[in-house]
Amino acid sequence: MTSFLKARMRRIFNAFTYSVQGFGFALKQKPFQEELLVCVILVPVALWLDVSMVETLLLVGSLIGVLVAEIFNTAIEAVVDRIGPEKHVLSGAAKDLGSVGVLVAILWAVGVWGCVVWGM
Repeated sequence: MTSFLKARMRRIFNAFTYSVQGFGFALKQKPFQEELLVCVILVPVALWLDVSMVETLLLVGSLIGVLVAEIFNTAIEAVVDRIGPEKHVLSGAAKDLGSVGVLVAILWAVGVWGCVVWGM
C-alpha cells in the first residue's frame, strides 16, 4: 500500500473517530437527548404511515434536520463558552442565532408532518 493511500485512510479513520466523539458529546446534552427521543418515536411512525416513499423521506429528513441543527447549535455554544464566561453582545448573538436555527428546523419538521399526516 502506498504511503499516499495509508495517509488517506488514516485521515478518514481520524475524521470518523472525531465524528464519534462529537456524537458522544451531543448525546450528553439534554436538548439533543429530547430531540433524539422524538426521532426514536416518530421514525417508526413515519415508516408505518401509508404514504409515498417521498413523503416518508420528507418526514424522516425533517427530523434529521432538527438533530443536525441541534448539533450545530451545540458546537456554537461550546466555542462561545470556550472563549470565556463574560457577557458580550457577539457571544449572545452567536448563541441566539444557533438557537433560532434549531427553532426553524423544528418549525419545518412540524410543518412537514402536518402537511403529510393531515393532508393524506
